[in-house]
Amino acid sequence: MKKFIDLLFLVFGIIATGIGLINTFWGNDPFYGIFILIISSIYFPYTNNLIQKKLPFSISTWTKILIALFIFWASLGVGELFDKIEMMRQTFNM
Repeated sequence: MKKFIDLLFLVFGIIATGIGLINTFWGNDPFYGIFILIISSIYFPYTNNLIQKKLPFSISTWTKILIALFIFWASLGVGELFDKIEMMRQTFNM
């Protein structure tokens, strides 16, 4: 079960990194994209292990789930992700 949860977090980390990159380079708020990129790093196993070794606490699974929900809510609702994806598609003539 632990491996499955780690795999889900890795997949979400990749998705959140893509969301962060889109928000960084398209739209009007690159700092929001950088913020999402930094937060998405907690979903990668190497960064998670580094946090556990360097800090006296670890980030629980429930905290990661709440942060994931926040990223989705902020990106889809407030961040207007679909509009930024459309801007990206126009830039690359897709």
